[in-house]
Amino acid sequence: MVAGRLGLDGPAFRQLMADGKVSVLCERGVGEDAGRWRATFYYAGRRARLLLDEAGDVLDASDDGATPPA
Repeated sequence: MVAGRLGLDGPAFRQLMADGKVSVLCERGVGEDAGRWRATFYYAGRRARLLLDEAGDVLDASDDGATPPA
């Protein structure tokens, strides 16, 4: 799911992750978002974001051409 949102196939995505070329930010929800997680993946000027529940099921997914954080 994430690989395609970044314009990659699965094997290429896994290799780039292993090589440390895909940045990942994982955020835990608090307050009314408690029990939810947001995972954001950055690669080559693209961003893919997943919103997950506490069981790891995807609640929402999005992608755009955002620049990764410095």
